[in-house]
Amino acid sequence: MPRHTISSGSPWEPIVGFSRAVRVGEHVHVAGTGPVEPDGGCASDAKHQAQRCWAIIRAALVEAGASLDEVVRTRTYVTEPAVFDAVNEVHHAMVGRVRPAATLVVAAGLADPRWVVEIEVDATIGSAPDAADAPDAPPTPAEDA
Repeated sequence: MPRHTISSGSPWEPIVGFSRAVRVGEHVHVAGTGPVEPDGGCASDAKHQAQRCWAIIRAALVEAGASLDEVVRTRTYVTEPAVFDAVNEVHHAMVGRVRPAATLVVAAGLADPRWVVEIEVDATIGSAPDAADAPDAPPTPAEDA
């Protein structure tokens, strides 16, 4: 089965020896993604950091041939419980419609001390729900029986 690696241009990729994402078959695995801006900077607030993580993740998914609607699992790491609401708000905006399996962990620290959030995701190409299958859709009569 072919393996396709995706780079985001992070300076850490060649140093550590990892890819932003790897696609094998219909499965896409996006590595832990920190809120690094193109200039190497980092926003100070959790909401903007989470938005930046998701922007990098979305770009990797698109390059791999996937979309946010095909995300089946997320893992979010935060450095303090006080940022839960801001980070979860962004999570919901990005993938709330498809409701992936999700884990949120409070970690003692992340790779860069400025980061308060890091996110990784898995997607399965072809798994986006149809409108009728969306988690928030009302059950069909057959499901009620």
